[in-house]
Amino acid sequence: MNAPALLRWTASLTLGLLLIAPESMAQPEGFNYDESKVPDYSLPDPLLAEDGSKVTSADEWRLSRRPEVLRLFEDYVYGKTPIGRPEGMRWEVFESSEGAIGGLARRKQVRIFFSEDDNGPRMDLLLYTPSNAEGPVPTFLGLNFRGNHTVFPDPAIRLPEGGDDSVRGERRGRWPVDTIVSNGYGLATIWYHDIDPDVKDQWSDGVHPLAYAEGQSEPGSGEWGSIGAWAWGLSRALDYLETDDHVDGSRVIVMGHSRLGKTSLWSGAQDERFALVISNDSGCGGAALSRRRFGETVERINTSFPHWFTDRFKRFNGNEDELPVDQHMLISLIAPRPVLVCSAEEDLWADPRGEYLSAKHASPVYELLGTDGMASREMPGLNELISSTIGYHLRPGGHDVTDRDWEVFIEFANRHLGRSNSQ
Repeated sequence: MNAPALLRWTASLTLGLLLIAPESMAQPEGFNYDESKVPDYSLPDPLLAEDGSKVTSADEWRLSRRPEVLRLFEDYVYGKTPIGRPEGMRWEVFESSEGAIGGLARRKQVRIFFSEDDNGPRMDLLLYTPSNAEGPVPTFLGLNFRGNHTVFPDPAIRLPEGGDDSVRGERRGRWPVDTIVSNGYGLATIWYHDIDPDVKDQWSDGVHPLAYAEGQSEPGSGEWGSIGAWAWGLSRALDYLETDDHVDGSRVIVMGHSRLGKTSLWSGAQDERFALVISNDSGCGGAALSRRRFGETVERINTSFPHWFTDRFKRFNGNEDELPVDQHMLISLIAPRPVLVCSAEEDLWADPRGEYLSAKHASPVYELLGTDGMASREMPGLNELISSTIGYHLRPGGHDVTDRDWEVFIEFANRHLGRSNSQ
């Protein structure tokens, strides 16, 4: 096994214990889970420009205010992405089948190289599309935590170098491939470690070196952290999907859970090619309002995961009121495209109410751009889908992706993107 592959796989095993497992653990003690103890706060107005003028037209938002808000998130939260699509980027299909999952799906496995160097950074994309589709289909795109081979017990899915076949299909509960393709959608997924290893101070393996100047060994002040890198990788996956004959590149849905839900929101905010954005249990730094200080806080996330954000985000540890943005403004950057925020009742660490309020407070931008925004003015009850252009859903249970979540994802996509040609 070459050194980069060994590092990626070692990181995967380590993170499986240290970072992934806590998603299902009890809420940490010493943090606020009492709504009556949420401090008073005032949210910045997404429609109030930096010069103090009020944005009153769609053109003002698109041409002036939206770039301002995007820059503020680059400067203070996620960091600026220093590169776009690399000139040497290319891909090759290394496996395909017309009869996957008992004939239900087409399967394709694609290696995407980020440079002309075969040994340089790359990612493997796994794609399933319905075999009975009469044309290209809308497709869910999401990063996975444990490797492509873990999303479905398909023996043809290639193992990562040094991978363990005993965990094949272990995350099937989060990725119901057969249900997705039966409903007329494609599914594309990538192991997030292929893009950037989720390890503090691990800046040499992954895509960051593609942007380094001579002598640079880590991102500079204000540059992208891991969330920025993962979001960049999702855009590079979309570059490929736009060329695939079985995928409708104008109807690609970016979806993510937990830290990858933060990533899906940031990727959808930056890349307007994504037709629909879904955040599941994304919490602090994702859909939840930072100023509420409910559950995970800015200080806690920057202490536990300092590599996720730009170094400047740490200025707001315990000082959330000084942030020039809050997460409702992140959602507003997705306007007027549909966005769905999903929460779980028992996942207080991710602050379900804060996620709902963030979606609600993005509504003025959506309404300015001619949509219905968030149709509900009160947080809905369990299993009640708000299916307006800004959608929201709260399900029973904890921090996970479940069959119920996928039912909601598909229902929301059906409403806003239309069903595929296979239905």
